[in-house]
Amino acid sequence: MAEASLTVSSKNYSSWSLRGFLLCRMAGLDFAEKIAPIDDPATRAELLLLSPSFLVPCLEHGEVKVWDTLAIAEYLAELAPKAGLWPADKAARAHCRAVCGEMHSGFANLRSALPMNLKARHPGFKVWAGAQADIERVTAIWRECLAGYGGPYLFGTTATVADAMYAPVCTRFATYDVKLDPACAAYRDLMLRFPAMLEWTAAAKAEPEEVEELDVEF
Repeated sequence: MAEASLTVSSKNYSSWSLRGFLLCRMAGLDFAEKIAPIDDPATRAELLLLSPSFLVPCLEHGEVKVWDTLAIAEYLAELAPKAGLWPADKAARAHCRAVCGEMHSGFANLRSALPMNLKARHPGFKVWAGAQADIERVTAIWRECLAGYGGPYLFGTTATVADAMYAPVCTRFATYDVKLDPACAAYRDLMLRFPAMLEWTAAAKAEPEEVEELDVEF
């Protein structure tokens, strides 16, 4: 029997669920998945960005219950310090927390204009100006981190919380055919090939449920 459980919603659409899943895999946690039904009003509100708070993913480990993604990251880092979820260097760790916080609380235009949809592909998608500014900020973060810490992950040779936080953006860039410079494109492709990402993506593509509001033809 698994020592923990992680409640997630749609694997095709839920970027926050993906982040929690990746963090648990990175930490080496033995966990079982619980799927929140997609017809639940709270679940749909979250997927459609109509909910002010994100209640999935939710990690239950013994008597501990924690649901905010960054809170899950902090809990797992304490639980499995050898996993390297945060960089060992103090300055790099502060930088990592800053870029994670920026993703956690920002990029609203990117989220709404390019909703996560792992099954879809939209070649030649036209990005509106507000979302383009968010894309440029994300890629600036990526370039700074890759150059500063040597890659191939954002903070060096080990995947950290930052990579889990930005992984759903990698899927968005692929779905909506966002043009990237070579360094950012290489990082996107690296994350899309990350073993836990491949596991999640395969499950997402087999998922029968659809949210019509997120499956519109662009």
